[in-house]
Amino acid sequence: MADMTQIAQAVKDGRKKIVEQLVKDALAEGVNAADILNNGLVVGMTELGELFKTGEVYVPEVLVAARAMKAGTAILKPLLMDENVQSLGTVAIGTVEGDLHDIGKNLVGMMLEGTGFTVVDLGENVPPANFVQAVRDGAQIIGMSALLTTTMPMMKTTIEALKEAGLRDKVKVMIGGAPITQEYADQIGADGYSTDAASAAELAKRLIAC
Repeated sequence: MADMTQIAQAVKDGRKKIVEQLVKDALAEGVNAADILNNGLVVGMTELGELFKTGEVYVPEVLVAARAMKAGTAILKPLLMDENVQSLGTVAIGTVEGDLHDIGKNLVGMMLEGTGFTVVDLGENVPPANFVQAVRDGAQIIGMSALLTTTMPMMKTTIEALKEAGLRDKVKVMIGGAPITQEYADQIGADGYSTDAASAAELAKRLIAC
């Protein structure tokens, strides 16, 4: 019988081909796609996220694991749609206007997808209007990233734009990036702050439950 721990381990090890084969084998044995996703792929990515938080693995390992997970998810996607598996929610992420850094944002996106969220990646250098539009389009959480102290104020500007659009109470706002602190998040009225990608995924789960 299919062993979900094998799938989880293959994701953690970044073994893309093995993940694909194990997922196909599990499906052939009659395991439903949601079980493979939640008890195999997501578990592997979540466990790797914990290792990343404690400094036991680094960015390259997370990137390779995320690719392996995406390969498994691609096989499951049509079946998940047939089974009508619900996403935890929609998160729109982006690096704020004036900032072109994307590694941290990309890691957060991968961890969010690995946790079961639908992720809309707005890219880098994202103006407040684009975040506002993402909320109009259905995002329940927006995640803003900044690596430069000079672009940090755009986070506050974006929150103000949400208020002006009458949307602030319809969305949770989480922020992150090297210069960001909890104090700054409190100061600008964000709903949450995280220090790393794995913590961001946990934060999103808490925010969506509020």
